[in-house]
Formats: sequence, structure tokens, C-alpha cells
Amino acid sequence: MSRFLTAAAAVAALAIAGCGDDSSGAASGGAAPATETTAADEPAPATSPQPVAVGTTVKVADSDYGSILFDDTDQAIYLFGKESAAKSECYGECADAWPPVLTEGAPQAGAGADPALLGTTKRDDGSTQVTYNGHPLYYYVDDPKGEVLCHDVSEFGGLWLVVKPNGEAAA
Repeated sequence: MSRFLTAAAAVAALAIAGCGDDSSGAASGGAAPATETTAADEPAPATSPQPVAVGTTVKVADSDYGSILFDDTDQAIYLFGKESAAKSECYGECADAWPPVLTEGAPQAGAGADPALLGTTKRDDGSTQVTYNGHPLYYYVDDPKGEVLCHDVSEFGGLWLVVKPNGEAAA
């Protein structure tokens, strides 16, 4: 029986040495050098769980309009006064000028933001838009970081307003 096990081990070593990279200089099909390890000698790779998508962070910071919502990159956040529900009505040219605040995972409440007011809505293209107090959220395409250029502007059939921490539009 031990001859059988020895022969089986030799056949297994030959089969393993013949697969993969031949950078060791051994001829294909030849025995592996004694210092090399075989796949059977190495521990199985650890499997890690898939990373969970971290959602967009919404925080509160000071502005010329008082404390308002910004994202974690200091981009001002607006709501569209025309919208009375969580469903977005801003697509096409509107969304080019006022890009939606999108998220890959559940939105996160940063400093001063109320996590109970955060939510999401699905857009027509399947992407997920962040909502706050039931309002879909947007950026203005030309706002510099940390600045608000288009508060109380009427475009695309409604007013664009920055958002206070309680979820209401700033005056």
C-alpha cells in the first residue's frame, strides 16, 4: 500500500509542476525543485466579504444663507421647488445644469445632518438619488466648492434653493 501512496504522490507532483508559469527553469512535466512548494502545501486563500458600498455623505456647513447642506467634498446642495414629492422631475438639460446628488449605498449623515431625514429615490435611468426630508437633492454644475452661486434662481419651471438642516429651503 505504501508503494501506491508514493507513486500517487509522485504523479501529483508531476501534474502540479506542469501547470502555470515555467519561470523556475524546470522542463515542462519535470519534477519541481525541492525548495518549491506545491499548491497542496500552501494555505487556501482567505475569502473576504464583498465591500459594502458607502453612500454619499450629507453634512451641514455655514454659508451666506446660514447653515445649509453640503456633501463631503463641500459642494452645496439644492432642492427644486417644483418637486412636491420624492420623485425627481429634473432630467435632460435640467440635470445637465443641476446634476442630481447620487449615491452608491445608503446615504450617510455627516456633521449636523439628521439621519432620519435622509433617503433615496430611483431615477428613470436606474441610478439612486439622495433625498432629504422627502426632497430630491441636486448640485449646481458651476458652483465652486464651499460656495453658493444659484440660490433662489428660477430655472426649468421652478426655484432652486439651498437646504437648511431641518430639510426646508433657505429663505
